[in-house]
Amino acid sequence: MSTPHHPFAPFLRVVGRGPSLSRPLTREEAREAMHLILDGRTEGVQVGAFLLVLRYRGETAEELAGMLAAARERFAAEAPAGQVDLDWPSYADRHRQQPWFTLAALLLAENGVRVLVHGIAGYAEGFAPTRPVLQALGIRPAGSLAEAAARVAEDNFAYVGLEQFCAPLDRLFDLRPLLGVRSAVNTLARALNPLAAPAQIQGVFHPPYRALHRDVALLEGQPRATIFKGGGGEVQRNPLKPCRVVRIGDGAACEETWPALRPDDAYRWREEPLDPARVAALWRGDLALPAPEAAITGTVALALSLLGRAGDMDDAQAQAEAMWRARPREKFGGAAAAQ
Repeated sequence: MSTPHHPFAPFLRVVGRGPSLSRPLTREEAREAMHLILDGRTEGVQVGAFLLVLRYRGETAEELAGMLAAARERFAAEAPAGQVDLDWPSYADRHRQQPWFTLAALLLAENGVRVLVHGIAGYAEGFAPTRPVLQALGIRPAGSLAEAAARVAEDNFAYVGLEQFCAPLDRLFDLRPLLGVRSAVNTLARALNPLAAPAQIQGVFHPPYRALHRDVALLEGQPRATIFKGGGGEVQRNPLKPCRVVRIGDGAACEETWPALRPDDAYRWREEPLDPARVAALWRGDLALPAPEAAITGTVALALSLLGRAGDMDDAQAQAEAMWRARPREKFGGAAAAQ
């Protein structure tokens, strides 16, 4: 008597039969496979095998779009659309520099852009730095997408953890230390856009992923997006080098190169221990760090251009620098952090 196959086995067979017989999943197959994973109807060995095969071969845009559909169906009913201007995913699983980009997101919010940041809490010391830095700035995470939308409506800014709106997907990040490599989960989470913002800005870890995220955004009909290689895979521009950007608008994509902001600066990005107080001190003006400040204003400039709030690159950068000079220095990181 033969043993019946597990419901997930057919999907593993499709992707894992070898170089001549395997093929990518269709969009609908990927959706069905991810539903089984998120519903807990798979074994751990199956999930690990699935993610590693995709990682080794490289995920297709169709596969990611299918998995994205399954993930979105988990929280669609609680996601009030039309509340956000800019979606800001933050899913890097390590940090190299301080997460100065948190100040870029807040600076945009202080200037009328409704921003939602979403990400993971992390699964090892030193990972996922966004949340502790925001907390040091006096900003606590929202407890749900509805609460995040309400905060955006009131303050133009909110942060919500993935565990609050798609806990099964959040748990898949725990596989990173076991598998030893990133997986499709890291790519997928960046595309979630849980409140359906018309504009999304994405930082990727490896330059080749720009094209993959571009293709997923086009498949999903994302109205506007900016995708670039960011520090540690976050939405953080390196001011010491030119920045190659993939832009999406009106169903088409293009590439552009933004100039280095401080090409001759002696400052060198280096790995350093996470220090939320240092980020807060930069906002307050207690520190003067020209290169990190350029990273902040350069990132803001990319967002202003994406949102159609600047005429050209020079205008976007000039606006961003003016915003930084006029920031309310006492609002974050002082008394607010003690609340």
